[in-house]
Formats: sequence, C-alpha cells, structure tokens
Amino acid sequence: MNIKKFTFNPVSVNAFVLWDDTLECVIIDAACFYPQEEQQLKSFIETNHLKPVKLLNTHGHFDHLMGNGFVEKTWGLKCEIHKEDNFLVEQAANQAMMFGMPMPKPPKSGHFFEDGDVITFGNSTLKVIYVPGHSPGGVAFYSEIDRLLIAGDILFNGSVGRTDLPKGNHTQLISGILGKLMVLPLDVEVFCGHGLETTIGDEKRDNPFLK
Repeated sequence: MNIKKFTFNPVSVNAFVLWDDTLECVIIDAACFYPQEEQQLKSFIETNHLKPVKLLNTHGHFDHLMGNGFVEKTWGLKCEIHKEDNFLVEQAANQAMMFGMPMPKPPKSGHFFEDGDVITFGNSTLKVIYVPGHSPGGVAFYSEIDRLLIAGDILFNGSVGRTDLPKGNHTQLISGILGKLMVLPLDVEVFCGHGLETTIGDEKRDNPFLK
C-alpha cells in the first residue's frame, strides 16, 4: 500500500490518500479548505491515474470535514464515518464559525461503519478500530499487512487527542488507546491527524499521557 500525506487548512489537518497497484484509492479526512488545496489533491490523484472509491473520516470535527463537499462534487463519493459522530457532521458549519473559519455545510454521510468492520479497496484492506474519547465516534484505520495506522486525532506523536470538546471523555480515550492501539505491533507506523508520524513502540515507551 502506498500513502500520500497532505497538510491542509488553517488548523493544519493531515489528509491522506492510500492506494495500491490496482490504482484504486481511498481519501481519508479530506480537509482541503482553500482552492489551491483542492487543486493539489485533484492534481495528485489525476497525475498518478488513481481512482478514488471511498471517502473515509476518522471523526466528525469540522476541520477534518472541510474537503468533503469538494470530494463529493469531484468524484461522487459520500463520506463514511462512525454513526456516533454523525451529529458533528450536521453541526460542522456552526462549529467552524465558532472558530472563525466559515465553511459550507458538508454533505450528509453516506455510510456508517462499526468497530471491527473491514474496508476494502483494490487488493487492500483497512480494519476499523473504534476509540471514542476525542469524539464519541472516533476511529483509526489499520492495515495489518502494511503495519500502518491512520489514527486521526486519537493518538499523536508524544500526545493524545484533546477531550474538552463536546462529548469528549479523557478516561475513555486513554482506555481505548491502551486497550486497542498499544497492543498492536511495536513497528506499526502511526499517521496522526495533526503533526508528525510516530510508531506504536515509540508511543508505548515515551508518551507521557499513557504512563
């Protein structure tokens, strides 16, 4: 599996395109906000002859949804998200306004996945790992074969997701990280929703929030 990271919008969200040798790809957390960011995403996909087949969201906070309308308009894909975060999709435009970043209301969700679901594209699979706490419907996407985890805002390099937003729960977040993510192989590379990549091993050893 191949992965391309983009860092988009005023909140510096990491958006990802994953693809394999079939050239089918998934877009995760399409966060493009400015027209040049939309063009950057579109140009990368077209230049590499990729075929977007799914739009996935790790969670429903507005900064991770900013590109959903563009992706739906361009490739006809509706976002797939955990049902517990659907209320955040519906409130995203108002939430963005509170942070001084007006955005159009994102399109309605097209599919709700559950913990343990397996998402397929091309010859590749991603397992849905449900870890609420940063948001009530937060998930990570895991490729066992490729030793790769898209963690959204659940786990960061040296930190964890904030839990002071609506329906956040710090105890629930830490419990989920320890019980579901820290049990993965130490060499799994973690791609976070903001900031730099890390590994499960590095976070297990050094992350002060997990001691």
